[in-house]
Amino acid sequence: MNVILIVLDSVGIGAAPDAAEYGDAGANTLAHLAEAVGGIHLPTLQRLGLGNIPALMPSGLPIRGVPAAEQPLAGYGAMREVSQGKDTTTGHWEIAGLELARGFHLFPKGPPSFPPELVAAFEQKTERRLIGNQAASGTAIIQELGERQMREGAWIVYTSADSVFQIAAHEEKIPLSELYRACEIARALCDPYQVGRVIARPFVGRPGAFRRTENRRDYSYPLPEPTVLDRLKAASVPVTGVGKIEDIFDHRGLTRSFHTNTTSASQQQVLELARDGTDGLIFANFIDFDMLYGHRRDARGYATALEQTDRFFSDLLAVLCLEDWLIITADHGNDPTFHGTDHTREYVPLLAYQPGRPGRSPSYAQKSRDPACNAMRSIAGRLPPGASLGIRHGFYDVAQSLVAIFGLPPMPRGKAFVERIA
Repeated sequence: MNVILIVLDSVGIGAAPDAAEYGDAGANTLAHLAEAVGGIHLPTLQRLGLGNIPALMPSGLPIRGVPAAEQPLAGYGAMREVSQGKDTTTGHWEIAGLELARGFHLFPKGPPSFPPELVAAFEQKTERRLIGNQAASGTAIIQELGERQMREGAWIVYTSADSVFQIAAHEEKIPLSELYRACEIARALCDPYQVGRVIARPFVGRPGAFRRTENRRDYSYPLPEPTVLDRLKAASVPVTGVGKIEDIFDHRGLTRSFHTNTTSASQQQVLELARDGTDGLIFANFIDFDMLYGHRRDARGYATALEQTDRFFSDLLAVLCLEDWLIITADHGNDPTFHGTDHTREYVPLLAYQPGRPGRSPSYAQKSRDPACNAMRSIAGRLPPGASLGIRHGFYDVAQSLVAIFGLPPMPRGKAFVERIA
């Protein structure tokens, strides 16, 4: 049995009740981008029940082009984040069972953004100067400071509205190995400040035409307690990370990882794993929605990426075994029509699908990987067809559902949206 958990990075579905506290009142990633492009075509997600979710929320708006399905194939709902923050790490950690009552440290916009003692220690340990020292768009700051970085051999270091310490360097001037080592140094220095992530941001090109490469690496703050990934691994359940999952979870709780830097590469890897039929959890992050389109306020690009991902889901559903599970959600919002360039505090969608449950659509006929593919195990999850999962108070309901599916003792937080059977 495979459980495939996919996080659509930044695909929010409506302002959370506390959005105003984050300056995000009125944000709605999915509804607004669909309206901005004149409608979006997501037939697979529509059949699963994506269009049924907005009616569940006070801030819900119709997703133009994605109407409610009369008989959704999946359980559908929305999740409200409990932890403080609206960043990748906070969202993923809560999905995995944690709650951050105290949010990660946010640096001021600056300049300067970073404490003098942090700057001095970083420069001393890396033996290079730091330039930038402010909140900035990553693509903009390399255009502004890239030529100087190459000339001086300095680090471009900047932050954002998230809890991040980002280090940019030209790959021809500073080798990747040195950049990654500088990030490890910065990670240790940032731990006392409780900074969510240190991020390597290498780039190439020439003045006026610099571009970031796919050699990004994220260095996460140490996990404060075990997650559902640790729980599954300890129970000998294989846990496979795809995309930047290994970075987000500090390489903990995983039995193997496939580090990819684009959504298309992650999708191809997930399809290969699903076809292989290895048991366990496959946990993937699809990064492009946030990295390439949300932060750059590109509604058209965001919509196109979602439509391509919808075709991926059609391919994925065709290779699932009857006992497999597919859980689709997000970690925060990033409304491409909203002011600024930062994440938005939103509800996230929740779709939970199992091909073998009663009432599944015959259009998704089972394509067995092997003769044992359709043999139901003694422990699995159960979910009524087209069930409304309602509004979930806490992303950690996903973690609670995972232990229910795999027949493990409950997590400390959350309520499962699947019923355990033995």
